[in-house]
Amino acid sequence: MEDDFSQSLTPPVSPFMVEELCEPAPAWPPCFSCAFEPGREESCSLSSEGYIGRGTLKRLLLKLDPAPADFEADTVDIFGFPWVTETALVESPKLLFGLFRQKVFSLEAMVQSSSQGFGHASSLHYEAEELRHQCTLFLTYVKVFIHRFLEAPLALEEGLAHPFARLEAQLPSTLVEELFSITLLMGRLRDLPANVQSTFTIQHPGKLLPPSWHLLHLYLDVHWVVLEILQLLGQKLMGQVVYAHQFVDLTGETLTNISLFEDHLNNLLSDLISLSMSKYGKVRVSTEALSTNHYHCVCTKELWILLIHLLEHRSKTIHTQSFWAYVNTLLQSVLKGVQVGGRDLRLPAHCKDVLGFAWWLLTHLAQLGMYSYATEGLDLSGSGEDQIRMHVHCCLSLSLMWESNVSVVTTLWEYFSKNLSGSFSVPWLGMSGLANVSPSPLILLEQAKSCSSPAPLTSTSHAQLYLSANSFLIFLRMLALHLSHESAPGAPWRQIKGRIYAKFHARRMAELSESGLHHFLLLFLVLACCADLEDVAGRACDLLALLPPGATAPTICALQWRGQLSLTLLYVERALDVGALATRLSSSFEKAAREFYLKTTEVARRAALWPLLASYLGGVSEVWETSATLCLSEEKLLGEGFSLLLPACRPAELSTALSFLQTALAQLR
Repeated sequence: MEDDFSQSLTPPVSPFMVEELCEPAPAWPPCFSCAFEPGREESCSLSSEGYIGRGTLKRLLLKLDPAPADFEADTVDIFGFPWVTETALVESPKLLFGLFRQKVFSLEAMVQSSSQGFGHASSLHYEAEELRHQCTLFLTYVKVFIHRFLEAPLALEEGLAHPFARLEAQLPSTLVEELFSITLLMGRLRDLPANVQSTFTIQHPGKLLPPSWHLLHLYLDVHWVVLEILQLLGQKLMGQVVYAHQFVDLTGETLTNISLFEDHLNNLLSDLISLSMSKYGKVRVSTEALSTNHYHCVCTKELWILLIHLLEHRSKTIHTQSFWAYVNTLLQSVLKGVQVGGRDLRLPAHCKDVLGFAWWLLTHLAQLGMYSYATEGLDLSGSGEDQIRMHVHCCLSLSLMWESNVSVVTTLWEYFSKNLSGSFSVPWLGMSGLANVSPSPLILLEQAKSCSSPAPLTSTSHAQLYLSANSFLIFLRMLALHLSHESAPGAPWRQIKGRIYAKFHARRMAELSESGLHHFLLLFLVLACCADLEDVAGRACDLLALLPPGATAPTICALQWRGQLSLTLLYVERALDVGALATRLSSSFEKAAREFYLKTTEVARRAALWPLLASYLGGVSEVWETSATLCLSEEKLLGEGFSLLLPACRPAELSTALSFLQTALAQLR
């Protein structure tokens, strides 16, 4: 093909025309760039010369002139020849696209050349830069021509139409054919040679860049501009379908502008997903994944943003699929290992954690576009705590960026309700992230409150949540976020209430270990903080009463009281009467104090009972110290139990009881 276009080509304007009659070419058309710019070295911000920085995307969506300040003269210089601005693309489309392919071949030849030493770095850079400049300038001209000069083709009477009118009517089909040829020429991003793909990872690129960098970014330019030109073509022709005359698409159907857009878009998205998957495979799934971006350089970040805005715009205006529908389809093919729509998109299947990759990618894409999400594919069974923690952290991040999703919360609850007694530990993290059993009611309540108010998405504490909280505690933050949804007060609680309560019954309560009971108490405290306090407290006490009294170990009983005292603290904070809660607690306390008082109780049993009774006294002290007025029936927390306890105390135990009494008297004063 390269031989078809030689330097002997005769351009449509005489080469003897004075150069001053041609409009000077624009300094540099919009293009992808991650080259050095002062002020954005570490910020990962987009280039000021890109399609977003130069306003190209905005003009595309608003149907404005793609380059309003360019191509205003009668002639324009493209590929070193002067062309008539208003007719060049009609009269010589194949010639122009042939010259475009020549420049691409020249740049590819430079990359393959073995004479790329340091001594040639400068000349190679400027030569490659010029080739890329000529290609992007031509593509900009095509966009401008479509916007300014292309008209919807009319029915032409055979033999009466002017030759130019006939060529003009054929231009849309010719453009579709040439764009299809370009997509075949450029191929897939994922199939680029390793020496070209390696330029994605150039750190702090300077002013002199290798030809492979220019070639890679030209590929990105072309892949985006093909979609941009097809979008412009559809806008200009008012949605009319354009058929190619000489080609069929990859499925064997007649090639159209619509089928070309869909095929090229799916190929581009699958390539970007593939590139992201290769990057995901190089990071530690647990600690580094969420802090590692899904893009290789800011150019691919910008390409993702462009695709999000273009596809969401098309979804709203011409009712095509949204960006998230396209991504969901491709991710489902990754998760299930099936083809999409009968086409083999060659998505990689070597990812070590496909589900984790899907949530990781969605979380990062969500930061580039704020839309809804679903839970299809969210299956935590068989995953380790390190993976589950990362998955739930991704879900929380999505909930903070978008709005909470009841199906996500209920899906996660189905998993955690079956694993409440789990340790949720990551062995190689040591004690980090473990939900240690809280030593006092106040600390237990504070832990629940920290889960009830998730940190902002951009905060350091959210970024480090993987290390500071286990998957269940992260889930509680999601649950709290769902219950605090402002747009429908009370509705989220009504949606989730029955699903949570239904998981607990006598057999389930008896199966809970100490850590399981601790998780149970944290769950109900979060519900109490975010939903109906009295309803939640009543249900929690009813469920705790199902614990078998005779078989309950003192440590379990102490934790049970601690949870009820935490609810009591919450009542006191909201100035609600604690009489009903206090009566239940004092009754249990009295039974334990009576057993401690009886002379027939064994010494070992008395020794086991004392830490339980002492922890109760400490919890009641916290309630009394928290209360501002002591007029909410706080005295009912003692009942007859304290009078039984004092005579039975030995000297070492008596100091604890008297210390409590001193605190109580100080509060009464």
